Amino acid sequence: MPRNPYLDVLSVPGALRFSAAGTLARLPMSMIGIGTILMVQGLYGSYAMAGRVSAVLVVAQALVAPQIARLVDRTGQARVMTPMLVLTTIGLLGLVVAAALGAPEWVLWVCAAVGGASQGSYGSLARARWSYALPEPRRVHTAFSLESALDELVFIVGPVLATVLATSVVASGGLLVAAVVGGGGAAWFLAQRRTEPPATGRVAASDDAQVVATVQTPEVRALEGRSAIRMPGMPVLAVVFVAMGVMFGSSDVATVAFADEQGVKGRAGLVLACFAFGSLVSGLAYGARHWVSPLSTRFVIGAGGIAVGVSLFFFVQDLVALGAVMFVAGFAIAPTLINGNALVQALVAPHQLTEGLTWVGTALGVGVSLGSWLAGSAVDAVDSHAGFLVTMSGGWLCALLALAALPSMRRRRPHAALTTV
Repeated sequence: MPRNPYLDVLSVPGALRFSAAGTLARLPMSMIGIGTILMVQGLYGSYAMAGRVSAVLVVAQALVAPQIARLVDRTGQARVMTPMLVLTTIGLLGLVVAAALGAPEWVLWVCAAVGGASQGSYGSLARARWSYALPEPRRVHTAFSLESALDELVFIVGPVLATVLATSVVASGGLLVAAVVGGGGAAWFLAQRRTEPPATGRVAASDDAQVVATVQTPEVRALEGRSAIRMPGMPVLAVVFVAMGVMFGSSDVATVAFADEQGVKGRAGLVLACFAFGSLVSGLAYGARHWVSPLSTRFVIGAGGIAVGVSLFFFVQDLVALGAVMFVAGFAIAPTLINGNALVQALVAPHQLTEGLTWVGTALGVGVSLGSWLAGSAVDAVDSHAGFLVTMSGGWLCALLALAALPSMRRRRPHAALTTV
């Protein structure tokens, strides 16, 4: 009987530990957005303000995280991310204290900017470790699929936990738990030095790993030194992820507002968990199979599936129906994100992988912040369905941009010609 592909990759020495630690480390990414919205709206009474503060946090991360990732590729994960972890904790706890004291909005912005700018992307760091540990593309596909499924697990647990804490315990509960649990997971992850990729992307030879050497053509040498975002195909891929983020960010705000209008605000996290659970199921199934169709084509099909699914949010009239629709719509999310991350690996040089993955992650974050702001303003001006209209618009923009970007994503990178030594 063929071995389970997920058990196969997790049997790699150290893999289970760094993957588990990386999962805890990125718990904040599912709690900070909705946690900030619930805290600020609960204490200040404005969805628009909540969306603005959340947007500042995410935009700060989007602007700085790629630069952090580039530094990580050059000097190492633990060396860069350990001081960043301290700043993240200070920023998030400062945001909680400032909101509890009723500070002016600009003070919340400052704290959110510190907390966001220093976060980095632990999902990208974990995927970089998998790429270092696994030389075979098929096993890397399985590992990336596992990480995407773990992302969705985080998005199942995080919103529910943040919502329950914010509505039943204390308004700042979601952010407090995110800072403590996420910080502990990050510290555990960074302490695992044996599985950390070497700095500058140089892979050391070993008895149990193949060393992949890049063919140094003149075209490759011309691209050396560029940022990953300037590699052919990467800018358009990042723009697609921005549109995808608009869809995710607006759906969070609109769902909280919809549940509030139904008189059951505390159940918003459960509904968002349905979205993530559908994605988790599809992600595990998708990663267990080896696909031979073009990666870029699968990415475009997935983006179209997301657009169709989120369009249904606008028409639901009760929370149960919204949860059911979100579960089904979630089936398209994980495969699309898996394919998007795999496209990054195909478009950038090996020594740029952490930076490349972080660029699309932060592009997603920019879209989330933009979507939160647009949906918050729409909800304050009209109602939750106006927020879902933003979600639907983001979904279709994502699909159309992915289709338009298809030729660029199909181009073969000049450094893709690899030899095994």
